[in-house]
Amino acid sequence: MATLATLWQPRINTKSYLCNQRKQKEKTMVARKENQSGKVYLISKDDTDNPKLVAKILADGRESLYLDYYLGYRMVYDEAKDKEIARKERKRETLKLYLWQAPRTPAERQQNKETLELAKKIRFEREQELKEGTLGYRLKAKEINFIDFMQSFWENATKDKRMIKGAMCRFIDFLKEEYPLYATSITPRQIDKDMIEKFVEYLKSRGKGEGAHSYFCRFKKIVKNAEEKGLFKENPCKKVVFKADKNALRKEILTIEEMERLINTTYPEQNQETRRAFIFTLYTGIRFCDVKRLTFSNVDYSEKLLSFNQNKTDGSSEKSWVYIPLSDGLISLIGTGEPDEKIFKLPSQMMCLKALRHWTAKAGITKHITWHCGRHSFAVNILNNGANIKTVASLLGHSSIAMTEKYTRAVDRLKKEAINSLPELKL
Repeated sequence: MATLATLWQPRINTKSYLCNQRKQKEKTMVARKENQSGKVYLISKDDTDNPKLVAKILADGRESLYLDYYLGYRMVYDEAKDKEIARKERKRETLKLYLWQAPRTPAERQQNKETLELAKKIRFEREQELKEGTLGYRLKAKEINFIDFMQSFWENATKDKRMIKGAMCRFIDFLKEEYPLYATSITPRQIDKDMIEKFVEYLKSRGKGEGAHSYFCRFKKIVKNAEEKGLFKENPCKKVVFKADKNALRKEILTIEEMERLINTTYPEQNQETRRAFIFTLYTGIRFCDVKRLTFSNVDYSEKLLSFNQNKTDGSSEKSWVYIPLSDGLISLIGTGEPDEKIFKLPSQMMCLKALRHWTAKAGITKHITWHCGRHSFAVNILNNGANIKTVASLLGHSSIAMTEKYTRAVDRLKKEAINSLPELKL
């Protein structure tokens, strides 16, 4: 039985209630959209969409639909940094299609649905056209000078800068010889597989051993980065093979006798820091990039031990740290100093190389000797004197013996040359 209180409760107007609920929902939707940055929000949910479908909220209660294209990078001058930098290139296409920001009637909601479906179809078609390269502005985006891109890549590199610059200079020299019209400016779309294959042959003609292969690996790294930034439709290096015999050692080796002759050669204007550092390399096999970083904190005088983390494999190998026993002669060569003080105060690598070549010429050594020849000479000479290959691999900081085997082939060659140096046997 209904009570008096129940009978006196006001009846709820269902139509009015639903209307209020819809208005509240519309207000919430509008407030959510207006909270977007600049009253703009993405309709595309897939991050890989290019172009993306975007809506901009207008003051008249509608939303304007447009497409936002990403067209790769172009080089621009940055006054603050006083250099050219790569900047994203974008393009906007207004579709002249509109949505109701807060549809109130079934007709408005149906209109929104149909308009949105049309906009999504247009977006998909534009994406296919962009992929096929049929749009004029896509070609415009690829008109970036690849030489400028390489320069920017080198400037922003945090590791391996010397080899990256070497690869860049090799490619520019290659263009000057083989494609003089592109010597100062070449676009990514002008670089194809045939050109890369010719570049590989050019590198082989310019370099020996692993040097040419190393430059090509750095060049591929630059191209891959450009591909990721949308500058290449297809990577031109992808199907180009550079076969290199990694076990072949083609750099010159200083024999024990030549080492002694070099050490005994001095002259008044000689750079003593360069002299000390190269002798240290001949007796330890340390790379130039590691020698110039050594500080007195790397030396344990009580244990007569040198320990350091190789710059080349730092962070990429479990065997990056190297431990080398030090003789009394090496301890004397190192000397003493503050822990953070560098052991060898060397000039630039180019100046060190010039000093080394002047020194070898004074010593009457006609071989083409570079700083890395010191490392090779160390490995070959101790192997020739009977050192175990595992021991040599450990001293050189190699992650596997396979990397050290190329030195055994050089030892075999030296043995063959020694046998052939004997007078011809005639019976």
